[in-house]
Amino acid sequence: MSPILFEYGPIRIGVYGVMLAVGLLCASWVLKREFRRRGLDPTLSDRIAFAAVIGGIVGSKIFHVFEYPHAFVADPFGTIFSSVGWAWYGGFLGGAVTVLFWLRRYNALDWPAVDAIAPALVVGYFFGRGGCELSGDGCYGIPTDLPWGMAYPNGLVPTLDFVHPTPIYEMIQMVCIFGILLALRDRLRPGRVFGLYLVLMAVARFFVEFVRLTPEVFMGLTVHQWVSIGLAITGVYLIHLRRRRPQNPEMKR
Repeated sequence: MSPILFEYGPIRIGVYGVMLAVGLLCASWVLKREFRRRGLDPTLSDRIAFAAVIGGIVGSKIFHVFEYPHAFVADPFGTIFSSVGWAWYGGFLGGAVTVLFWLRRYNALDWPAVDAIAPALVVGYFFGRGGCELSGDGCYGIPTDLPWGMAYPNGLVPTLDFVHPTPIYEMIQMVCIFGILLALRDRLRPGRVFGLYLVLMAVARFFVEFVRLTPEVFMGLTVHQWVSIGLAITGVYLIHLRRRRPQNPEMKR
């Protein structure tokens, strides 16, 4: 594993950045296909993708600062503009705010549009974790003697210990979640697909945190586990809400 994919003189291309770019392209493609399939304006998907990137970058860095305040105090500039610290939950929350703003601005804030975003988020997360694995950026887990344990001697955050390859665990989780969402997307009432996405993602991240290096913050749980609990509750509530209430004509095309 190496953080640099290509280097020629002063030009350095990082593997994580390449994987993020690939993830963005693939997620945008999935989003556009979902918009077309649901009879929505496919051109709006490009605006949503752009909004998600901007909001995701800002949100991920803000989340990282709150997660590691001591690092920010010691080196504010370095923490903000570092090549590490791309917290998924921060990016998700920041991207969600900007995407909801864009959907509302273009009068497209309805349940089918929200549901269409879920599979694209899974695809983006898959490639993001692929970048973590290939660059060895420190998202790996605690030491293990299991046969699939891996060392990252040339990673961005190197380690010679054999550790849990948690990015691979999460990539496998994303494949499963993506399959579940595709299998159920036409069987669930609009709004429940996104609720299911929140629950599945939250549960997946909650359990993988037990073998990650993330520090505990309260009651033996990490900040990501507490956010996972909040998102799981939100997802369950959304599923319950969309089960009991009749279809709102203003929220479905």
